[in-house]
Amino acid sequence: MALKILKDCINCDVCEPVCPNQAISQGEEIFDIDPNLCTECVGHFDAPECQEICPVDCIIIDPEVIESREQLLDKYKKLTEK
Repeated sequence: MALKILKDCINCDVCEPVCPNQAISQGEEIFDIDPNLCTECVGHFDAPECQEICPVDCIIIDPEVIESREQLLDKYKKLTEK
């Protein structure tokens, strides 16, 4: 699964710099998470850094992008070439 930022986002910009995969970027209205880059921090941290730091708790698991922990770890390995 990848993460998704809801419309409750206040554009505070605290999530973007903590993403180890650079999956978060400024969208037209709110920040967006690229599901092709998001590993939910698997391989980097024990929990998603963006969720940990978000002051309004507007980052959820995207129900449209279903991935197992193993798939997320494979994605991490490809992104980091490990």
